[in-house]
Amino acid sequence: MQKTKQLLLFLAGAFLFCLSGQAVQASEPIKIGVAGPFSGSDASFGEQFWRGVEQGAADLNAAGGILGRPLQLVKADDACEPKQASAVASRLVDREKVAAVIGHFCSSSTIPASAIYADAGVLMITPGSTNPLVTERNLSTVFRMCGRDDQQGVVGAEFIVQRLNGQRVAVLHDKTTYGQGLADAMKKRLHVLGKQEVLYEGLTRGEKDFNALVTKLKAVQTDAVYFGGYHSEAGPLVRQMREQGMKAPLVSGDGIFSEILVTSAGGPAFVDGVYMTFGADPRNLPAGRGLVEIYRKKGFEPEGYTLYAYATLQAIAAAMHATQSVEGEKLAQWLHNNAVETVMGKKAWDSKGDLQVSDYVMYRWDDKGKYKEVD
Repeated sequence: MQKTKQLLLFLAGAFLFCLSGQAVQASEPIKIGVAGPFSGSDASFGEQFWRGVEQGAADLNAAGGILGRPLQLVKADDACEPKQASAVASRLVDREKVAAVIGHFCSSSTIPASAIYADAGVLMITPGSTNPLVTERNLSTVFRMCGRDDQQGVVGAEFIVQRLNGQRVAVLHDKTTYGQGLADAMKKRLHVLGKQEVLYEGLTRGEKDFNALVTKLKAVQTDAVYFGGYHSEAGPLVRQMREQGMKAPLVSGDGIFSEILVTSAGGPAFVDGVYMTFGADPRNLPAGRGLVEIYRKKGFEPEGYTLYAYATLQAIAAAMHATQSVEGEKLAQWLHNNAVETVMGKKAWDSKGDLQVSDYVMYRWDDKGKYKEVD
C-alpha cells in the first residue's frame, strides 16, 4: 500500500513537472535572426532590414505573437563581409538557437551563410540578395523575397538599347559577387540584343578616385555606362563623370536604391539622369499604405528594402501558423507550396525558393535628388 502511494505521488509529480515544462516552453520567445550590414558602407540597407522586421515583430507581438509565443529579434551584423557572415550564421544557429533568419543583404555574405543555415535545418529568407547562386544550390530552406540579377540585368540591357539607344556601352562592376554578377547578366543580354560592350572593367570597393577610369570611358566614346555595384562607389563615379564633362547616362541596379546615393555623389545635381532597376515601389501598393503612414508618422521613410523585410517576417509567421511548428524543413515545405498575403501583395515561391513573379522596373533620379518610376 505504501509503495502504491509513493508511486502515485511520483507520477503526479512527474505530470506536474511535464506541465510546468510545457508552460515554460509555451512562454519562451521564438527567436528570429536579422542578419545584414549594420556597420560599414552598406549600413543603410541593414537599417532598412531592421526597421522593417522591428515593426513587423511589434505588430505580431501586439496581436499575441506566434503560436502563443512572443517574437524576439536577434540583430547580427555581418558588415557585408563573407567571413563575418559565416561567423554570424554559426552564432545564430549554435548559440542563439534561432528558428528562422531574415537576411543577409550582400550576396557574397548570403551565399556562405545560407549553407550554414541549410545544414542546421533553419529557414532563411533574404529580402535583398539577388545573385542567382543563392537559390541555385538545392538548399530547401533558402528563399528570397526579391528578384534575381539575371532578371534585373535583362531589364537594364533592354532599357539601354531600346530606350536610351545606347550604341557604345561600357560595363563596369565592383568585383563583388553581387556587382559583377549583375554586370555579367546585363552584358549577356546586351550580346543577345546585338551589342558588344566597348569597355568591361572592375573597380575596387572603397575607392573614391575614378578619374583614370572616366578618362578611359571618354577615350572609347562611351554613350551609356552600366555599373554593377553599390551607391558608395556609384556616387563618386557619376560625379567624376560629370566633372569631366561626360553626359552619358549611368544605369545601375538595386544596389543604389537609396537616397544615400545623393550624399555619396556630392549633391542632387550629380545624380540627375541616373537610372536604376528595382521592384515596383511597394510604398505605392494598396496592401502597404497603412504601414507606410505608420513609418512616416515616426519620421522614417520606408524606402528600399524596408517593406521587403516586413513582408519576409509575414511569410515566416504565416508558415509557422499554418504548420504549428518552428521547424525549418516544415516551414520551407509549406512555403514552397503556398502563397502568402503580405504588405507587398501576394507572394509565392517556386521549387528553388525564388519568387514566382519578379516585378523589376526602371527608375530615374532627378535634379532634386528624388527618384520615380520611368513610364
